[in-house]
Amino acid sequence: MRRQYRAQGLSEADLADDPVQQFERWFVQAASSGLDEPNAMVLSTADGHGRPSSRTVLLKGYDERGFVFFTNYGSRKGDEITQNPRVSLLFPWHPIARQVLICGEAVRTTVEETERYFRSRPRGSQLGAWTSRQSQVVASREELEQRYADLERRHPVGTPVPVPPFWGGFLVVPHTVEFWQGRENRLHDRLRFRRADDHARGWLVERLAP
Repeated sequence: MRRQYRAQGLSEADLADDPVQQFERWFVQAASSGLDEPNAMVLSTADGHGRPSSRTVLLKGYDERGFVFFTNYGSRKGDEITQNPRVSLLFPWHPIARQVLICGEAVRTTVEETERYFRSRPRGSQLGAWTSRQSQVVASREELEQRYADLERRHPVGTPVPVPPFWGGFLVVPHTVEFWQGRENRLHDRLRFRRADDHARGWLVERLAP
């Protein structure tokens, strides 16, 4: 499979009209290739002093607006996005010799969008969102499990679990989207969509040296 994609390469003529359409093409191919969790992406943020941090999160939706994930707003990533909304997303699809790098600005999703997604999660994940004070120091595993057990008693099966007020989604509005296609001899193809400065011109396509 890897050699197949390396042999194909990526030319300007191959690209869709906009980066979200191109992402969808590659995402469908990544999913059909048998990759584990093709929606796993590395989210990089920086705090107000420019100190970076990265972690893996899951893409939960994408459309013409951008790319959506959900988290605890009080977590390290949530706090850093509040300080500095400029972020990057990286899809490292190494088994098929592809990567997608998205740079843009993160904004909170609407309450309605958060509610809709939260209701689609398994009940255990809903309770887990309440249990974890994400990124905070916890004394022991037992303390975490006790919180979960308390929440199970508070919200028995058959009763709805409310959406935590500290939990929700972020929409990453892309400024650039780079499609990296591995090639032989490290002469990789790198094609980047960049939003035109005046926006009226839409997206510009640039080839980057590997």
